[in-house]
Amino acid sequence: MRYPIPDLPLGNWRETELEVEKSRFLTWTCYAPDTASFEALLAEARARHPNASHHCSAFIAGPPGEQQAIGFSDDGEPGGTAGRPMFQVLEGADIGQVGCVVTRYFGGTKLGTGGLARAYSKAVAQALETLPTRDFTQRTPLRMRLGFAGEAEARSWLSEQDIPVEQADYGADGVVLTVGWPADQETDLSALDSRLKGQLEHLSD
Repeated sequence: MRYPIPDLPLGNWRETELEVEKSRFLTWTCYAPDTASFEALLAEARARHPNASHHCSAFIAGPPGEQQAIGFSDDGEPGGTAGRPMFQVLEGADIGQVGCVVTRYFGGTKLGTGGLARAYSKAVAQALETLPTRDFTQRTPLRMRLGFAGEAEARSWLSEQDIPVEQADYGADGVVLTVGWPADQETDLSALDSRLKGQLEHLSD
């Protein structure tokens, strides 16, 4: 499975700002491959803006359509006016491994439930408009055994296919390479086996 994710280093974020009826909405958007990465962003937002009225949030720590590693919070806003609308914007954008915190400074004018939902939705949508993304390929580990003489050739072929070598275990009679095979591709090592003249063994897990 391939899908876009934020093109940001872990621990970094993009910040955008929206003003609605004198309320300021600061949106922090980050790369969130896991729940802990998102929680770190939320903690940072709270630490930097301790006097803000609310720190509402939403995240998808997995692929688009993820059902488990997700979450959203209204953080004191009326129920359903912040976290869920934010999450729905993230979900609708088909971006994975993404988290958002919207920090609000109340401007003195109540927006009402509909106005709040629109404001939080717009804050996230605006942030996503300028968010840099890159394609992520979901991978599964695949192990192969080969002789020492074939390792350079195998690594060259794997590099050509954009398949990363994640681990190499050396033994007396050769090397076992663990690679990240694209989860949406059928396992086919015939071309590599041909290059290695039949000296390749695919190991089952």
